[in-house]
Amino acid sequence: MAFFTTKDGVRLYYTEDGDGLPVLCLAGLTRNGDDFQPIVDQFADQARIIRLDSRGRGRSDHTNYQTYSLAQESHDVLALLDHLGIQKVAILGTSRGGLIAMSLAITHPDRLAGVMLNDIGPVIDPGGLAVIMDYLGNRPGYKNFTEATAQLQIKQAKRFPGVNLAQWDQHARNIWVQADDGLDLRYDPLLRRAVQEQSATGTLPDLWPLYTAVTKMPHGLIRGQNSDILSAETAQKMCDLAAHTICTEVPDRGHVPFLNEPQAIAAITKWLEQMQ
Repeated sequence: MAFFTTKDGVRLYYTEDGDGLPVLCLAGLTRNGDDFQPIVDQFADQARIIRLDSRGRGRSDHTNYQTYSLAQESHDVLALLDHLGIQKVAILGTSRGGLIAMSLAITHPDRLAGVMLNDIGPVIDPGGLAVIMDYLGNRPGYKNFTEATAQLQIKQAKRFPGVNLAQWDQHARNIWVQADDGLDLRYDPLLRRAVQEQSATGTLPDLWPLYTAVTKMPHGLIRGQNSDILSAETAQKMCDLAAHTICTEVPDRGHVPFLNEPQAIAAITKWLEQMQ
């Protein structure tokens, strides 16, 4: 585990495990590198697994909320690669992390060896985005992890049926921290304001050119069968765009798969083999 400092003076946290092909794991909007422990457990014997906490998340510094943007976070990725002396990296991007990967695929394709997207694409379902905005920046309201784990299993039963308490406990500990007055966020709550201001300009730009850039390198897509962010229709269109796309749907998972599922592991294994 280590920190590096960006040009604007923000300390960002990252970890490295294993050796071989550099694989950078980028987490979702409110998430952090701890989400990718299953990737370390499964693949650190065959790849150099690097996990980054984006600014304002996890153990990285909170900063001016206006810098919580895809453009800045993409620059931060390049800064990390330069700090580590890595010319090319494969990116496993979950949700927002996948958007960063797609942005880099069109702006800096020379720095990417490949991209695997976890439950994200060039079209974001408005219903799923509304769900995110409902909780973004708000404390969960649970007293402790025992309460949170039990409630997660109940509330997520439709999108994540059959997930056991141990998995929900790990998930809760990845995204929240125990405080004196209950569980608190492991990210800057001003992230909500950043998203609100950035989306106030109107509709999202056309992201299909970014995904098209991804298809020019070894790539794949993992989708949760019950995802409310990436529709089955969009996923199918993505998979039809290039014949060599690794396409996987994980049953009994919503947004996002945990990446410890057999289907996800098989897809990532195949993707890594393409880049060896």
